[in-house]
Amino acid sequence: MAKERPPLEEMTLRQLRRVASEYGVSRYSRMRKSQLLAAIQDVERSKVSISQSRLMEAQETVEAAKFELGQEDRNGGTLADVDEGIGDLPSGYGESRIVLMPRDPQWAYTYWDVPNDHKEELRRQGGQQLALRIYDVTDISLDYQSPHSIQEYPCDELAREWYLPVPVSDRDYVIDIGYRCADGRWLVLARSTPVHVPPVYPSDWIEDVFLTVNFEEELRGKTFYELVPPAKKFAATAANGNAIYDQIFGMAESVEAMRVAGSLFGSMQHVPGSMVPEQAISSYVFPSGVGMWAVPTVSGLTMSGVGMSGVGFSASAVPVRPRQFWLIADAELIVYGATEPDATVTIGGRPIKLNPDGTFRFQMSFQDGLIDYPIMAVAADGEQTRSIHMKFTRETPSRNTNTKEEAVLEWLS
Repeated sequence: MAKERPPLEEMTLRQLRRVASEYGVSRYSRMRKSQLLAAIQDVERSKVSISQSRLMEAQETVEAAKFELGQEDRNGGTLADVDEGIGDLPSGYGESRIVLMPRDPQWAYTYWDVPNDHKEELRRQGGQQLALRIYDVTDISLDYQSPHSIQEYPCDELAREWYLPVPVSDRDYVIDIGYRCADGRWLVLARSTPVHVPPVYPSDWIEDVFLTVNFEEELRGKTFYELVPPAKKFAATAANGNAIYDQIFGMAESVEAMRVAGSLFGSMQHVPGSMVPEQAISSYVFPSGVGMWAVPTVSGLTMSGVGMSGVGFSASAVPVRPRQFWLIADAELIVYGATEPDATVTIGGRPIKLNPDGTFRFQMSFQDGLIDYPIMAVAADGEQTRSIHMKFTRETPSRNTNTKEEAVLEWLS
């Protein structure tokens, strides 16, 4: 065990000279004891200050290393300096564009970017009220077909995003942003791509498909399996002449019938209160062929009986030629009027935004049942009111419709 060195003040002259030699004190052999002691103490004090400064430098280096990425540009300088010359992101990109995204089965979120010069151009063409229009485009194309329904929502000029209620779930929707003119024209600023709103009921896809794909095979541009919705698959099977009593009876209680009923009842809170669910169900456009057998009613899902006697599934009927046939038809309700620009107008208790000249226009899908629309205008000071009470009734005794894309081959005798 090493012997501990005594304090400097207790050392002899010889011991002090040995320590001075270790510290590198010059001319220590000619110094007296007091001089040696002072020189050695000066050396020790300088060593302590140097060690403390080095410790502080080491701590600063460690702290700086916490925020250093350790990457440097090969041309000189750190990568952190690259962001110094980059400005903020622009508020717009000079291109009119709108995007529609489902939030859940009952609400959708949309955002858009429209340059001011594009808005000014359409305002010069007569555009007055900026609005959003959401179209039901299930199984149709807006390029050559009319949408199943249209919902219009006035919006603010400075808005860049909006939340919209979904009329009926499990449908395809497209949204427009544009200007409504006083003469009824609709000037489009931008249109979104079609999106599918998920259903409020559990999925009716129950089959599992497993595929084996070669790891080295080129997958780009190839289709290995095409998923067919259960409703269309069942309709195609029936059109090929393989439908029997068990299949027809099963269709009446199938997942497809529950899907239609669940979607309509789950989305009914967006329909005016005077339209009860049982009055609105009959206007739903069923997929091709399904509406002939399975129709949801107030009391439950029952058989209509048409498929048993009137469609021609008897054993003696021999199909001789196939043919496709289709039909689409629906109705819309438009309520319009005008009052003082500073008045307050409500339709069925719902406030309506007025145009700068006091005109207003409300458009909605006209479904079966009674629509009770009291319209009231209240002056800005609240001392004068004007009102009109209108009722609209629609009845669809029967419906056997389908779109062109849903039409399947039907064998005629």
